Amino acid sequence: MPELAEVFRRYGGAYLARFGGDLLPSHRRAIEDILHCRTEVLGGHLLQCDHCGQEHYVYHSCRNRSCPKCHRTDTEAWLEERRQELLPVPYFHVVFTAPHELGEIIRRHQQDLYDILLRAAAQSLMKLAMDPHYVGGLIGVLCVLHT
Repeated sequence: MPELAEVFRRYGGAYLARFGGDLLPSHRRAIEDILHCRTEVLGGHLLQCDHCGQEHYVYHSCRNRSCPKCHRTDTEAWLEERRQELLPVPYFHVVFTAPHELGEIIRRHQQDLYDILLRAAAQSLMKLAMDPHYVGGLIGVLCVLHT
């Protein structure tokens, strides 16, 4: 399975050429950081084995919160903490998708429109759940944006 940095190397130029003008600075920075993570671009340092004395060079990490190389352990720990918080009740995964025709508008106004989308999704689920035909009560909702 290719690493995210390899996907960016292959397709990032075309993506940026098409959407770069509408990309949030934080997203552009994440792409750059992930491309450079653990490469000569960020430099590195020499490590020496305490037992055999062998030396090897280790490249520095980008430390971007979106980088899967840098934060895999943190992500796994966060997920395990969330698993410990789960109640012994049924859970459901519901996906809301914006129509394809709105893609360009959403891309240009991400902060405002993602907020509206997540609020509308949560309110829709809570209203539907209040109906006695479905749940008949208040539900909890955790919204996560997948872009």
